[in-house]
Amino acid sequence: MKSIITVIFIFHFSFFIHSCTAIKSTANAVGGSISSLFKSPRKLPERITDPYRSDARLSVLWVGHATTLIQIDDKMILTDPVFTTTVGQFSKRLVEPGIDPKNLPDLDVVLVSHMHIDHLSPASLDMFEKKIKTLLLPQGGLVYIPNYDFDINELQTWQSWEKDGLKITAVPVSHNGWRYGLDEAWMETSYTGYIIEYNQIKVYFGGDTGYDSTYFHETGRRFPGIDLALLPIAPIHPREYSWKRHTDPKAAIQISQELGAERLMPIHYDTFPESLDTLGEATATLRAEMEKQNLTSDQVVILDIGEQKVFIYRKEEKTSLRINNRIIPERSLASTNNRL
Repeated sequence: MKSIITVIFIFHFSFFIHSCTAIKSTANAVGGSISSLFKSPRKLPERITDPYRSDARLSVLWVGHATTLIQIDDKMILTDPVFTTTVGQFSKRLVEPGIDPKNLPDLDVVLVSHMHIDHLSPASLDMFEKKIKTLLLPQGGLVYIPNYDFDINELQTWQSWEKDGLKITAVPVSHNGWRYGLDEAWMETSYTGYIIEYNQIKVYFGGDTGYDSTYFHETGRRFPGIDLALLPIAPIHPREYSWKRHTDPKAAIQISQELGAERLMPIHYDTFPESLDTLGEATATLRAEMEKQNLTSDQVVILDIGEQKVFIYRKEEKTSLRINNRIIPERSLASTNNRL
């Protein structure tokens, strides 16, 4: 048992220095990670089996962590797909993915924001390889992608990819792009955020980022009228380390405002152990910050893993939430056009 603890501690220390989630820097945190290794991920009562919404112009299903399934009209985009039970062998999921990968639709694009093991998962891509048309990743990331039959393209910052009206642009974020730590010296450009554009709808996907006002003001200037920003809100602690690479809830709200986004949807929390954060701390902190800034649940939309929200309907501007395959209507968005 002692040898197992030693291996896990070494792994987590290395991951603390070189990656972005499941970081443990104290004996107490390491102990919690060891405990989670012997537990199965929490099961969802019922997962959505048919995520395509014929009535939606814009919908998002939160699969967990930074994995989201975005539908814009007839286009389906999957972000940072991670469906494995563990990342890095030792960091185990707290809750199962919000959709079974066998129930994923055909995917027009899969986006990978950076090379960290909780964002780039070849084992996950293997699960639905035949459903992927195109994979986009940041400059330099191709070196870590196995041979696949689908198209793969690297994007430099501000470079765009476009096909059949779907346009995706790589935008700057504050993070890092190495995978193993030893590759830090040459993996200097392999991290990014994305702007997704289709039929006048714009979605921002932040992947994983710290706060840099210059980046987000410039992205908002170049892409006015962002309908939805998907932004990480954890890990929060230790802040003296995390602030350079990770946004906490307050920073995520600030970024959304600087982007000029109409709505913010938080991601990157309560899926894997997040540094020293406690379960539920990120959303509690976010709700407290919403109250301070008088932000409504229409402006900051918090989903549970496995929930799907329609933000814009095809024929009328209202929203709905789908939980366990049941559609729950919500009130009209006509009164919530103010951006964050």
